[in-house]
Amino acid sequence: MAEPVEWRADGTPFSPRFQDRYRSEDGGLAQAREVFVAGCGLPQAWRGAARWCVLETGFGLGLNFLATWKAWRDDPDRPATLHYVATEAWPADADDVRRNAQVDPGFDDLGRQLADAWWGLDAGTHRLSLDGGRVLLTLLVGDSAEALRGLGRWADSVYLDGFSPDRNPDMWRAETLRAVARCCRPGARLSTWTVARTVRDGLTAAGFSVRKVEGVPPKRHNLQAELVHLPARHVALPDRAPGRCVVAGAGLAGAAAARSLALRGWRATVFDPANSPASGASGVPAGLFAPHVSADDAVLSRLSRAGVRSLCATADELLERSVDWDISGVTQIREGQLPVFHRQAGWMRPAALVRAMLATPGVTVRYGEALDLAAIEAETLVIIATGHASGLQLGYGLTLQPVAGQVSYGPTDDAPAVDGPWNGHGHFLPRVPDHSGANFWLTGASFERDSAAVVVPDGELETHRAGNRQRLAELLPLLEPALPTMFTAASDWRGVRGTSPDRLPIVGPWPDDTSRVWACTALGARGITMAVLCAEILAARLHGEPMPVDAGLVKAVGTKRIVRRIARKTGNA
Repeated sequence: MAEPVEWRADGTPFSPRFQDRYRSEDGGLAQAREVFVAGCGLPQAWRGAARWCVLETGFGLGLNFLATWKAWRDDPDRPATLHYVATEAWPADADDVRRNAQVDPGFDDLGRQLADAWWGLDAGTHRLSLDGGRVLLTLLVGDSAEALRGLGRWADSVYLDGFSPDRNPDMWRAETLRAVARCCRPGARLSTWTVARTVRDGLTAAGFSVRKVEGVPPKRHNLQAELVHLPARHVALPDRAPGRCVVAGAGLAGAAAARSLALRGWRATVFDPANSPASGASGVPAGLFAPHVSADDAVLSRLSRAGVRSLCATADELLERSVDWDISGVTQIREGQLPVFHRQAGWMRPAALVRAMLATPGVTVRYGEALDLAAIEAETLVIIATGHASGLQLGYGLTLQPVAGQVSYGPTDDAPAVDGPWNGHGHFLPRVPDHSGANFWLTGASFERDSAAVVVPDGELETHRAGNRQRLAELLPLLEPALPTMFTAASDWRGVRGTSPDRLPIVGPWPDDTSRVWACTALGARGITMAVLCAEILAARLHGEPMPVDAGLVKAVGTKRIVRRIARKTGNA
């Protein structure tokens, strides 16, 4: 449930929980711009940097973020990527975030983007991709000290905000300030409106050099600081400068990786032996994206929720709603349980997304050419994203299981009206537009383990089509009378997915951290949902950026767990 906000007669938002204003009655813009943005030396400080990372404790309704985003937009010498990481224990409603942005007409577009992305903010890490993926807001929902633990060193600027120390003391306690310091690069600048002695002492103890400065009314003084002493257990993350890279595979994984790197200033060349994009499993006529649901909220469930968020932001930027994709909602059938409706879910034509991502400036594609790793210069970064074939290119004993899948589809006129997509043991899309302006239904898919066969005998094709028909009858019994007519006019499409031994994606350097070869593969049957997220995890690891998901999920999809599994299997552990 969203945190309630009271709006006073003077237009000031007020927190009933903390009995304090979110911002001053003058609108709070002067504090946002002078205390925080200018107080950290911005925009001058970020000029010449490839990327910039701001950390804020206490996101509130987002005024400091909007001021920083606007300053970034207005600066022709801005870095390619702006990261903004903020803690917030009690997220407000999207309508309150939108209303707060009305404090300045210059925030209209920014406030709309922020409010549109403001959904599903339960406890944990949430990446909101804005401004075409160049502004990345990472919300850490929960206690600040806990949320910042173990994140590594990436912050260039720090805004200490939040309700006053006497109303919200946990936000300002020494443990929180030490956690902030552990996230900072050497020399990171910090600003805040409070000059409370406990805050000054806590910052000094955490390694900051602290000074009072002239305040912004109604405050007489504000506080500025610089990290001069690195805290104990300081984790230094790698930070690779953008350059040239090559990507093997022009499917969802390869296109997403190329786009994520190009947005950060890389020049990416994508190789694919086919003559067109999405020639493999990514070429399915249409597919679903929806979160996985489990009673224990397992790794796959948390990854899929983050994946849906990343996918929707990218699709909204690059594709046309109701033509290439839509957030239609998906009804999930689980055996022995009531149906669940996923509001933030829908359908997509994945090849359209692949083409759009490959059109990102900085990305070139060489069709009809397989990547020859031996011919690539030694200093060039290599990304392997070729699905079930990735094991052959990555080597070191990696074997990915090929899983063939067959879908059936036909004209919607032959099918009874069904309200939205359904998912369960198989799935059904009742109405997907094709390039001619007509619509088709689609159902499937078969799950043929250890099969890499795209072309099969007619008899086998018919067998899998019959399996799709049976699964659809079980998923939606109301369709059963229409199935003979539907499947008489149906066509079939086959592709092959690649899965890892634990059915999770594989993302990271291969086979160790010193390698120039990185993997973004094994997305299995959830390529639509996972590709954009996995590409962002890869880019964040490569550059030492804040992660789009929590550290446990990054580790769960990392390459080390696969390398250890191979070592145990071969007796080299």
